[in-house]
Amino acid sequence: MLGEHSQPSHDCFIYIGFLILIAWLPLPMGSNRPWAWSIMEIGAYLLAVFWLTAFVFNQVSITPVFRKSALVIALFVLWLMFILFQLAPMPDPIIAQISPLSANYAASYPIFPPGAHSLSVDPYATIAAFLKSLAYVLFFCLALLLVHSRRRLRQLAYVLILSALFQAVYGSLMTLSGLEYGFFIEKYVSWGLATGTYINRNHLAGYLGMCLAVGIGMLIASLDTGESYTWKQRLRKLLQLFLSPKARLRLYLVMMVIALVMTHSRMGNTAFFASIFIAGGLGLLLSRHATRSTILLLTSLIIIDIFIVGTWFGIEKVAERIEQTSLARESRDEVDEYAIAQWKDYKIIGSGAGSFYAVFPKYRQQDVPGVYDHTHNDYLELLTEGGVVGFTLLGLAVILTSGAAIIAQYRRKDPLMRGASFAAMMGISSILIHSTVDFNLQIPANAATFMLILAMAWISCHMKTGVHK
Repeated sequence: MLGEHSQPSHDCFIYIGFLILIAWLPLPMGSNRPWAWSIMEIGAYLLAVFWLTAFVFNQVSITPVFRKSALVIALFVLWLMFILFQLAPMPDPIIAQISPLSANYAASYPIFPPGAHSLSVDPYATIAAFLKSLAYVLFFCLALLLVHSRRRLRQLAYVLILSALFQAVYGSLMTLSGLEYGFFIEKYVSWGLATGTYINRNHLAGYLGMCLAVGIGMLIASLDTGESYTWKQRLRKLLQLFLSPKARLRLYLVMMVIALVMTHSRMGNTAFFASIFIAGGLGLLLSRHATRSTILLLTSLIIIDIFIVGTWFGIEKVAERIEQTSLARESRDEVDEYAIAQWKDYKIIGSGAGSFYAVFPKYRQQDVPGVYDHTHNDYLELLTEGGVVGFTLLGLAVILTSGAAIIAQYRRKDPLMRGASFAAMMGISSILIHSTVDFNLQIPANAATFMLILAMAWISCHMKTGVHK
């Protein structure tokens, strides 16, 4: 049996497939189409099967990071079991006792034996939600199992960075050239705004926000250790900087910020810059190993990106949109109000994962026209579909993971681990802020990327320093 500190090359092809799948996810409209998220699911399932097969034949072993992340993995497994509980056929009297309103929908879905139905008001949507949720959990677990070296942690980070860079460059060029194409189709919304290969500019902004966090984390990991230098040494290091990978990475980040600004996403930009302050403040407060270079980097990110890049590429338009935001002209607050009423009727167990679309029309009033697949608030959607039970399970998982990132920022001396923990803190902060007014976590590519950032928090906290450099 392999020792827990050694990993052979037998997982190399699994790992390469994992990185390819990660890079693919945002390309087909954020994988937000049934055929696209089916590819994601099949890819995740196959990679998991390949890894388990290798494990059975003693070709790979469970990593120490995976073992030490057992509690959060258990919460994710409980979430999956909870969705299956929502789907499980039960006698109608029991359904009526647990969730009377769910019993009213039972006759609409005659897929269960006579006299038995599920707590979910839309079993078909809940099955689809379970399959996606299983894929997300597998992304988290595969990251913990496959990213077992410093080299692989950097590679994972750079796959996310380069994937976001492509979205940024493509989205910016489409907007500036006027071609306005998404993923092989002409755009039918968000003309004149950067969307990349996504449909919705806000979802591109959410993706860029998370990947920018990873890029900034890697930039922090590459900073010097704060040693004193003579003026000649400083000049030499400055010249080396312009030819180094660090300079290229900083250029990548600038291009990604340009695209983020060009989305004109109000909360996408707000969440990004707010998350810099949150993660930067926590990092400087908690880290006993923060250097002057870290402070200068964070300051330059804010000053250069806001006042220079933003001035040329439209941050004033974003600010104008924020100033002109009015509840009287927005329907999101009414949607949230009706979603809260919906949650009150399914408070504990929820109406079933993925069922918001089926239930919301009953609560929507005439002042909210159109069709809503999702509410513009990930928290409310989770509450309506999963109730207090589901919200608590996933909320605890995110809280525990945030704690792991904070602990890593405080304890770790290794620059790469500190950079990865910073990336996790900033990425989590960015998407949680953005989720208050949008449904980024309902977009498969963004949800999977969020799971990878959660995994980076645990890796940064528990990966052994000096192993597999």
